[in-house]
Amino acid sequence: MHTASNTKSIQYWLLTGAFLILAMVVIGGITRLTGSGLSIVEWNVISGTLPPLSEEAWQKAFWQYQQFPEFQKVNYSMSLAGFKQIFWWEYLHRLLGRVIGIVFLIPFGVFLLQKRLKDWLLKRLLFILFLGMLQGAMGWFMVKSGLVDNPHVSHYRLAAHFCLALALIGTILWTVADLRLKHDQRQHFATSLTRFSYWLLGAVLVQIVLGAFVAGLKAGFYYNTFPLMNHEFFPSVLGEILTWGNFMENGSLMQFVHRWVAMLVLLLFLRFWFMSRSAAISLRTKHTIQVLLLVVLVQVGLGIATLVMQVPVSLGVLHQVVAVVLYSSTLLTVHQLRYTYAPNNQAV
Repeated sequence: MHTASNTKSIQYWLLTGAFLILAMVVIGGITRLTGSGLSIVEWNVISGTLPPLSEEAWQKAFWQYQQFPEFQKVNYSMSLAGFKQIFWWEYLHRLLGRVIGIVFLIPFGVFLLQKRLKDWLLKRLLFILFLGMLQGAMGWFMVKSGLVDNPHVSHYRLAAHFCLALALIGTILWTVADLRLKHDQRQHFATSLTRFSYWLLGAVLVQIVLGAFVAGLKAGFYYNTFPLMNHEFFPSVLGEILTWGNFMENGSLMQFVHRWVAMLVLLLFLRFWFMSRSAAISLRTKHTIQVLLLVVLVQVGLGIATLVMQVPVSLGVLHQVVAVVLYSSTLLTVHQLRYTYAPNNQAV
């Protein structure tokens, strides 16, 4: 039987992985906002581990980049020095992905040999491994979408790439939370607050996907005023260009929806907090929900600041990181409500 005391090393290992994936999200955000994501046009898992080490190697990498639309249509005046600047962010992003793979696989093999991974835990870790492999493949699939006629990655693939990162972090945190309990002695409490928390988590995920669409379409640069969009609540331009064919590819619409779904999510969190005040839950869980409300308030403020300041790299990345924190905190709150006891050890 797994208990919190004899799985501490596994918990620390998993939390290290979650932290590294968050670092991956940070570097990925910088890579996207600095226009560095298409600088490496090949996916070489082994040979790509090392960067160009000679002037000849740099010239070759630059020549390869010049064969693709981003250089030909956007960065046609770029020098080798400029190429090196965008290359390093994408290289660091890919290198960290390899590091995460090593950090997962080596301890996984050790724990497996020690026969410490049994039953549900082994299945969960194999699922995490599968998600990690899928995430790497999706990263390259996303990059490939920008190596064709349009030198921009697909916002659908960008959203899928980000959601897989969230799935990895979420599965890891849920597993750690499970390990902190006696897995075979957990009780599931189905309360109105618990059910509401599921809807809350779903709303956060929808808003994150909308944010990824805004980022992929570069729609954050379209309207940089708040609460109105260039003196209009609903941009009149949408009445002229919006069709069923471009509904999900219209940057103006995506920014509009992302803005106001954020307000809806904020209202849902306020309702959740209000419900928790009178709920028969532990003081610890009530404090967790208070922190959750604070995080969503910070995230809304960051979103507005990022918009009106025309998406500076620092704020854009911070907004993305707090989105991960909000998702993770909401997920762990769901776990607390789903499995932990009420103060009198009774379901409410």
